Amino acid sequence: MPALALRLAAAAGSLLLGAAAFAGTAAGTSTGTAESSGGITVYTAGDIARCAYSDPAWSAAADTARTVAAGLAADPQAVVLTLGDHTYPHGRAKEFTDCYGPTWGKFKDRTWPAPGNHEYYTPKAAPYFAYFGERAGRGYYSLELGSWHIVSLDSNLAPAEHAAQIEWLRADLASHPARCTLAFWHHPLYSSGGHGSIPKMRDAWRLLQQAGAELVLSGHDHDYERFAPQDADNKLDRARGMRQFVVGTGGAYPTPFLLTVKNSEMRDSGRTGVLKLRLLDGRYEWEFLESARLTPLGLPERDRGAEVCH
Repeated sequence: MPALALRLAAAAGSLLLGAAAFAGTAAGTSTGTAESSGGITVYTAGDIARCAYSDPAWSAAADTARTVAAGLAADPQAVVLTLGDHTYPHGRAKEFTDCYGPTWGKFKDRTWPAPGNHEYYTPKAAPYFAYFGERAGRGYYSLELGSWHIVSLDSNLAPAEHAAQIEWLRADLASHPARCTLAFWHHPLYSSGGHGSIPKMRDAWRLLQQAGAELVLSGHDHDYERFAPQDADNKLDRARGMRQFVVGTGGAYPTPFLLTVKNSEMRDSGRTGVLKLRLLDGRYEWEFLESARLTPLGLPERDRGAEVCH
């Protein structure tokens, strides 16, 4: 597996952590590139482990974990990006131990997380940060996967903390130019689901688009949705816009779509599963992998496609 390094924020010092997978950084700085001529495979979803079962093996999170585990077993360089709301209902330490740990926790050492709102139902999301340790940074960080620059952000922050995150993002993007950039956080800027579009991260979207970023991944609504490339004002922009995927299908209870948001290209609320991304040199491929069907009727074809970077 390619080399990994995790660099803590400048405020937290310049400690470097090494491992054998890929490169990553906690909030404050970024690091080098994980080389892979064949690209990097990513498995991603949010809204995962609902603590409603005496045995987590019966949970929907166990179904999606099996899908991810099979992919990871076939590819030792593949990684996982989690899109928040790792546990339900309150993000407590016991939920991570009893519900997330026996399912998605099996590949914790290959996971790069972002926090959701349910983590913050416990003050300061303390169990989340304790569970993921340095990989959680201070809630935001960046890393390199192959030729791609990856940015994880926290969409739950209070205004002053969010402003600091935005300044960090501005500096991170300026110091790490890349043809292909992917960002992920919990609350989607655009969504046709029950929670709808949430404007909190519009300023982050603008910075990322100005830097030429390609992809944004989010969760929060418990469905799968793909959008056409667009700008921070919901205007179609196939030349310079970013494509957003909502992947809240990690195992929590399903929620329906409401009003379809402009530029939505694909919607599926009838399956649990994960999004598989192939991050290649100058391009990417996507495929939604079904773990379980929630309804036998009216399901669209599983989504898949490919695109080049700007």
